[in-house]
Amino acid sequence: MSVVPRHERSKDIEIAAAFGAQVRAQRLAKGMTQEALAEAADLHPTFISNVERGYRVPTVPTLIRLSIGLGISPGQLVDGVVDQG
Repeated sequence: MSVVPRHERSKDIEIAAAFGAQVRAQRLAKGMTQEALAEAADLHPTFISNVERGYRVPTVPTLIRLSIGLGISPGQLVDGVVDQG
């Protein structure tokens, strides 16, 4: 197992925070509570909270469950998370 350099971890933290903000924005746009999203995605409300705060990064299957719970495509959750420039 290799050690991830500090500068690369900071980028991961930025990405996690941006993804969490996107999940929160989509959830609020749908008028959902964290509990409602958790139920719709079959996840724990604490997990939703941790994702939205950038403390947890979901796996691909969980990303898909979040998108189903929100009624959007997985791409809509990752769109704009990382600058393309």
